[in-house]
Amino acid sequence: MKIDIHTHILPKEWPDMDKKFGYSGFVRLEHCDECSARMMIENRVFREINDNVWDPKRRIEEMDRTAVTMQALSTVPVMFSYWAKPRDALELCRLLNDHIAGVVHDNPKRFAGLGTVPLQDVDLAAQELTRCVRELGLSGVEIGTHVDPNDDCHGPTCRNLDHPSLDVVWKTAQDLNAAIFVHPWDMMGKDRMPKYWLPWLVGMPAETSLAICSMIFGGVFERFPRLRVAFAHGGGAFPGTIGRIEHGFRVRPDLVAIDNETEPRKYLASDKRPGRFYVDSLVHDADALRLLIRVFGAERVALGSDYPFPLGEAEPGKLIESITDLSAKEKSQLLFETAREFLGL
Repeated sequence: MKIDIHTHILPKEWPDMDKKFGYSGFVRLEHCDECSARMMIENRVFREINDNVWDPKRRIEEMDRTAVTMQALSTVPVMFSYWAKPRDALELCRLLNDHIAGVVHDNPKRFAGLGTVPLQDVDLAAQELTRCVRELGLSGVEIGTHVDPNDDCHGPTCRNLDHPSLDVVWKTAQDLNAAIFVHPWDMMGKDRMPKYWLPWLVGMPAETSLAICSMIFGGVFERFPRLRVAFAHGGGAFPGTIGRIEHGFRVRPDLVAIDNETEPRKYLASDKRPGRFYVDSLVHDADALRLLIRVFGAERVALGSDYPFPLGEAEPGKLIESITDLSAKEKSQLLFETAREFLGL
């Protein structure tokens, strides 16, 4: 079996939200033909996509070709729209979540679902998370690494995942036994990275490390010990910089350990237990994957491909299967057992 926790989907048809809500910045879909479309933001092409983004039949054909048993479906992160007015974002989320739930309902053996919530308003987010799990039957939700500034909610400042207001969402997820998949978006320093695709190559790994450190140092895992969280792209830059992070915690506790006195490595794998949170396997390098297994334990590393986008793994699970020093048991754990536990299947 292969269960892929990191794949993205959109509806084939999508309303013009700029026109509907009376202000700009939302994604608009422009179809070029039956098999391709453009994701537009105002007059700019954000991304060109093919029908495997919206067509479940096409997805299943490609899953069969690469021996993927099941995909966890989540929206494309640009759709989060945390910058938008909360009620407008809630309406957008409900459309996306209803669509994902419909695809899962029609193909329950091939797809699981992760919804999206308007994190700029934590009460609305908690309500939609509850609807996703209890009414739509989704496994949980996908969220971003931080919440964009929004004047209608908490002022002009960005909120990282340690922000106290988000405790409402964490508690709701824990009470519902819902999975939380954290995916980077709106990368830090993007204004300084206009060339070479650096926001995706450098900004995304940094964003994910920031999110992990925020949750660790902010004591989120202490307050919500049953919260089930996975981070995209192998945890980004975090596994490779844990030594620096741990050292900083020890030498400058006055700056680092101000909200949580638990050492960062206590959240990682030891001889007796796996890590406290999950990551996907999308690192494109055998040694990097071996590092993930050492840092988090195989029980916390799940197959993730970023299907169907270019930075993903074209043949999901190929990297895992190629590592000869992994046992059959470890490969099974990475290919489907960890995903099954994370998604609550």
